[in-house]
Amino acid sequence: MQKLKKNLIERAYCEGARLGLAVWAEDEAGPYSTRPYAGQSWAEQGRPKQQPHEYVRNGTAKLLTLFCPGSGEVRARGATHATNAVLHPWLQQELAAILEGLPQPSPNTDANVTHAAWESWQQGLEIRITLPPVLPTLRLLLIWDNLRGHWTPDLIGWLFSHGVMPLFTPLSGSWLNMAESVQRIIVRRALAGQYAQTPKQIIALLEATVNGWNRAPTPFHWGGKRHARRMRYRQRQHALGGSGAFTRHPIRRRPSKLQQYLSRASCQMTH
Repeated sequence: MQKLKKNLIERAYCEGARLGLAVWAEDEAGPYSTRPYAGQSWAEQGRPKQQPHEYVRNGTAKLLTLFCPGSGEVRARGATHATNAVLHPWLQQELAAILEGLPQPSPNTDANVTHAAWESWQQGLEIRITLPPVLPTLRLLLIWDNLRGHWTPDLIGWLFSHGVMPLFTPLSGSWLNMAESVQRIIVRRALAGQYAQTPKQIIALLEATVNGWNRAPTPFHWGGKRHARRMRYRQRQHALGGSGAFTRHPIRRRPSKLQQYLSRASCQMTH
């Protein structure tokens, strides 16, 4: 079950754009408290910025984030709470704006083809969301955490009616959510070396950093060094007898005479 969810999310990252689907990831970062944050900061030479060793906790702030890996665009909003009453209206507003900016889908009168496109993103799952009998053209894939608030029937119904298919990360699989990756970058840039004394100041720092990021966004791609290392391991082959045949598992070689002698000597010493 966990592996099937992972495969669907990896497929979304790798094939979503090729299939004509927008791919976005959502997450709520935080809470971030009103305290001094360690980190580097600009200051005159010989006059480093100093942080107080005593401070007063004065509330927290969170960052609601939508991230498009293909373009690097971030849509975010700071908030003191991330309850359903706060998250759902903001999410619907942002997704509606995203869908409005996408190319209009070509009309499709074959309901079976439309259903098959939606059902392909639940293939193999034991627990599936019941799809409505009438569905619009699938336009966007939304990757987010498997939280109870994300399963609200009203929200799921709204997503389906607007052509959005939610893909939930498996348990302990938040590393599949690229929104968390960009959040770590934004939070570090916004709060490192800062001492925000109110949640409003934290929100201002976070949102200003998001605006700066969107001036020159960086696209994210699924994979990287770890993925390339795994692919090299899978593709590693071993020649057989100098011929054109190969095996992916090395054949055990006969030990040399020296190795045999050392092995016998070691056994005699143990006895």
